[in-house]
Amino acid sequence: MKSPIAVVVLAAGAGTRMKSALPKVLHPLAGWPMIRHVLQNSAGLKPARIVGVVAPGAKEVAAAFAPHATVVQRKPLGTGHATKAALGALAGHRGPVLVVFGDAPLVTTATMQGLIAACAREKAAVGVLGFRSADPTPYGRLILRDGELEKIVESKDAVGAERDVDFCNSGVMCLDGALLARLLAGIGNHNVKREYYLVDAVAVARAMGHRAIAVEGDEAEFQGVNSRVELAVAERALQQRLRTAAMLAGVTMLDPDTVWLSADTKLSADVTIGPNVRFGLGVSIASDVEIKGFCDIEGARIGRGAIVGPFARLRPGSEVGEDVHIGNFVELKATRMAKGSKANHLAYLGDSDIGARSNIGAGTIAVNYDGFGKWRTAIGDDVFIGSNSSLIAPLRIGSGANITAGSVITEDVPAGAVAFGRARQVTKKGRAASLRAKLKARAVAAKRARKK
Repeated sequence: MKSPIAVVVLAAGAGTRMKSALPKVLHPLAGWPMIRHVLQNSAGLKPARIVGVVAPGAKEVAAAFAPHATVVQRKPLGTGHATKAALGALAGHRGPVLVVFGDAPLVTTATMQGLIAACAREKAAVGVLGFRSADPTPYGRLILRDGELEKIVESKDAVGAERDVDFCNSGVMCLDGALLARLLAGIGNHNVKREYYLVDAVAVARAMGHRAIAVEGDEAEFQGVNSRVELAVAERALQQRLRTAAMLAGVTMLDPDTVWLSADTKLSADVTIGPNVRFGLGVSIASDVEIKGFCDIEGARIGRGAIVGPFARLRPGSEVGEDVHIGNFVELKATRMAKGSKANHLAYLGDSDIGARSNIGAGTIAVNYDGFGKWRTAIGDDVFIGSNSSLIAPLRIGSGANITAGSVITEDVPAGAVAFGRARQVTKKGRAASLRAKLKARAVAAKRARKK
């Protein structure tokens, strides 16, 4: 029987280089707070418990860990000290303890699982994830001897041949839970900063007669986020990961680098996405859907066979049914469009329910806001809404009705009725020339007056 796993997430850093009032680990990546990615990847291990280590007063960060426990690192005295703060929450745990960082959101479940499995296989008290880097200068070096991890040397302390080592420390560590308290107790603060570094657990374990190992991973997974620049780098890497997963699952992207996904975007097989499309949180798209270029979609569900765009915007609460067509410069907000309905050009449909096979003409506006409240418009099946119509909510238009172009509709329309609300046209024959002469004379007079 496998020993239960515990995960400690270190998230007490001040994040001063972010230059932000928002705590570093709450900055978004693919729509989620950074820490949520760490928790999601950690949860893939099916751990017995996850413990977050936060700074004093970091209520927002602690809330982001819910329902997992958090503990407070009272003083910023290093990673070893932060891990020690979690001992109380780990009481009774004797399985592997994985220590990860809240600002390293790209480490995958598979990579973490590989480290844990290697420690179990090699009966190691301490395991460290490392990576090969073309430029190891900024990183601590993993020094191996006879296949085991002898020590971790910080970049500034590396001398001689140690400087040439390209096997670098990621900071992710696995420690034997049965030995954890003793390992942490053995870490000293004999350094310039007078801090307790978790990496020193390697030397402590070896001094106790236990093994320490290093497991190699992909450098791309170990990008930490300490600044807005690094946040952008992580976003780009995560987007590439999400795009690749979507395409491998059967999604076509005509220009993948210009498609931006959220962490929870759900795309079915045989979805086709054009260039410059952004998906916000809460989007679900069924199969055989085409999203044309330059669309922005958030909080919406799109049914099988629908066509959306180009230049369409779908806002939260919108539901697009099967075979619906949403055309260029059409915006939906909290609107449901039933099977086969169409809004092909230049329309705003807010807080509306649109029946099956109904057609919404160009320039139509569902006038849903009166300055105080939002009201709904209900349109039945097989309704034709003529171009440039304003539908003043609250409003009901019955099935089969026809609204003539240019109308302002303020009252409910029964099923099968024709409705229009516009001024009667007046035509004055032969008056065009005199009107033009009058307008020209007025313009000339105005120009002369400005010159005086």
